[in-house]
Amino acid sequence: MTNSNGFMSPPGLKQLSHLIPESTRWAQEGSLSASSSLKMLPPALLKTSALRSARLGGLRLATARSTLPAVQTLQQTQSRTFVSQQVYKLAKRAMPRMSNTEKAALESGTVGFDRDIFSGSPKLATLDKYTAELNAEEQAFMDTEVQQLCEMIDDYSVSRNQDLPLEVWKFIKEKGFLGMIIPKEYGGKQFSAHGHSLVITKIATRSPPAAVTVCVPNSLGPAELLLRYGTQEQKDYFLPDLANGKHLPCFGLTGPSSGSDAAAMRDTGVVCEQDGVLGIRATFSKRYITLAPVATCVGLAVDVKDPQGLLKGTGSPGITVALLERNHPGLQMGKRHDTISVPFMNGPVTGEDVFIPMSKIIGGQTRVGYGWNMLMDCLAEGRSISLPGSAVAGAKLSVNAVGAYARVRKQFKVPIANLEGIQEQLAIMGGQTFIAMSGQHMVNAMINQHEQPAVISGVCKQQITDRGRDAVIRGMDVLGGAGICKGPNNFLANVYTSLPVAITVEGANILTRSLIIFGQGLTRAHPHLYELIKTIQHGDDLEGFNKELRKLVQHSVSNTGGSLKTAVTRSRFKQQSGLLAHYESQMDKLAKNFAMCSDLSLVLGGKLKFAEMISGRFADVFSSLYLGYSAMWFYKSHRHVEGIDAIFDYAMTQLCFEAQQGLVGISKNFPVPVVGPIMRGLSFPFGLPYDTPTDKQIRKVAELISTDSGVRNMLSESMFISKDPTDRVALLNATLPKAVKADATLSALRKQKRNATIDEQKFIDEVEAAREIIIQVDSFDGLGAEIGKPKDYVRPGMIGNVFDKKN
Repeated sequence: MTNSNGFMSPPGLKQLSHLIPESTRWAQEGSLSASSSLKMLPPALLKTSALRSARLGGLRLATARSTLPAVQTLQQTQSRTFVSQQVYKLAKRAMPRMSNTEKAALESGTVGFDRDIFSGSPKLATLDKYTAELNAEEQAFMDTEVQQLCEMIDDYSVSRNQDLPLEVWKFIKEKGFLGMIIPKEYGGKQFSAHGHSLVITKIATRSPPAAVTVCVPNSLGPAELLLRYGTQEQKDYFLPDLANGKHLPCFGLTGPSSGSDAAAMRDTGVVCEQDGVLGIRATFSKRYITLAPVATCVGLAVDVKDPQGLLKGTGSPGITVALLERNHPGLQMGKRHDTISVPFMNGPVTGEDVFIPMSKIIGGQTRVGYGWNMLMDCLAEGRSISLPGSAVAGAKLSVNAVGAYARVRKQFKVPIANLEGIQEQLAIMGGQTFIAMSGQHMVNAMINQHEQPAVISGVCKQQITDRGRDAVIRGMDVLGGAGICKGPNNFLANVYTSLPVAITVEGANILTRSLIIFGQGLTRAHPHLYELIKTIQHGDDLEGFNKELRKLVQHSVSNTGGSLKTAVTRSRFKQQSGLLAHYESQMDKLAKNFAMCSDLSLVLGGKLKFAEMISGRFADVFSSLYLGYSAMWFYKSHRHVEGIDAIFDYAMTQLCFEAQQGLVGISKNFPVPVVGPIMRGLSFPFGLPYDTPTDKQIRKVAELISTDSGVRNMLSESMFISKDPTDRVALLNATLPKAVKADATLSALRKQKRNATIDEQKFIDEVEAAREIIIQVDSFDGLGAEIGKPKDYVRPGMIGNVFDKKN
């Protein structure tokens, strides 16, 4: 089109006029009005005016053309800014405000290999820097003091008497079992995390109550808190006596209203002065406190208020940890809980209007209000060691003793280890023990290098205790009637009874799986999410938000591409790739699938926090990945073990399948339409590649567990086997290789159709005699109220029957 001056206007200039600066539009509109007035000028001036008008029109056109790109750029910038502002506002509305306790939990511990998994790029070579071996002092302690302690304990008597005998208590204290984490300068052992863990494991294979007794002082408790946060005066006063057992500690966190939700505690304290001394007047009711009935000091967590401002800037209101001795005025402790008849000391700790001077606060007044951070930092390490160590013990004992029992025990004239139903159980027990042991050693190695793996510690607590429980339950199934008859010869019943303890304490497994592992992991270990959340929580950091959002989007795109790529490039043949390389390829694929799905899950925003079933499945996948890499790391350092390829192959097959099923469950149940199918399609575009172990794999592992093999010996490391030949577990281990040999001899005699020689028959009879002892169970003249009754005592159930003389 043309303007009134006869010059062509740029196409769409009128439509774009709203984008042109006001001064330019004003000049353009003014020139158009002047052009209309030219006709009124005298002809002599018209030529001159036309020339000037032409020049002016050209200038206007040039100005418009030169301004347009800048206008377009400005529009795009303003548009992007507007969009990002709206996204930022939406994110702030969707993201719930983070409490101080949540922030402390997220910032506790350290991030390492867990971030690699959330990044979708974990590398097995990264784990080469970790080692888990006992030093000479730790090994000597295991071989001497720990062995002696286990020999002293009759766990059946402990169960009946509901307490450890005096000589065992004395030995535990005097030999330094309670001071394993305390530095030598204070009289402690200063053991590594791995040394500490294996001591617990060995004791737990003999007596769960003894293991719990040793666990508590060396886990989350006063010693750990004092070492990290205590004043020098507090360290000098408590640590030497904690190391030598004169002080026996416990820690009070859980209350009736604050179990897993410890931040909701009702135990409160108010800052006040008493006789010129600044302190806290507290009322508290704690329960489930292990060692409380016999403890000489207790760490107490209370929520402190300061309504009068007496802290004056030193410390702040909030959860606070105090350390009180048993004789502290107003402190009440001594009662016991009956913990499903598992005889470890456990009970309540209460107090009303108890005055606590600032000198009793761990770390002094400066640490008032800092207790939650202290507890979270310690928990990140503590829950990685004690409970997983105890759980591995149950799995080891099951594999060792039940595996031998299955070979010695015969039904239908064959060892029950030859029955496929039994083989299936034995293989699962072996696989679970290998996986749990790998995870235990891996996290111990991380802690040995001064890491505090908060997310991975949650995995170890939940997964290893769950897998240990599974192994023990299956072991009980194999034992059958021999498993349910308690007595000195029943090696598994007390372990079985104690299983709920490890599942429940230091973060119930249900909560840990459904809320903690993925919830904390996604926020803490994701390479970009926490930084993005901090810009949202800040409330006025649009620039930072845009920067972190771009990183997150780029990361998501990269993971999406990687997820599809590995579906094509992953190894498909074990023989061609080699066993380790094959499974590293599978783990790489599954890690990229996990990272991609984790990124997509963010569409739920703050609702993801409450999608616990989805979160639990994500936790399953993450756990399978951590345990898979742990198993590969463990396998690399144990390749020399005879038969390890078979159990490694079985375990990795199972872990790949578990990870796959977790991803399938997420995609199938994801609450946002379309997103679930996208997850499934990007993860498994060619179908589901993983399955459970084959029957062939099962038979191989079952045979390794039930014969005198390298794998069996590896899985039995660090467990207690008595030097007393009549001990049932010792007898099983001594009889196993003989039973295998005797059965082979009998089979050869049948094939050769001949009678045994004198020596052969003597050996067979010896094995049969041992077999006969092993299959016997304990029986008693009386139990419970019957014990100590006179000889003419008649059980109530027999009164009034046909043989009752009074009838």
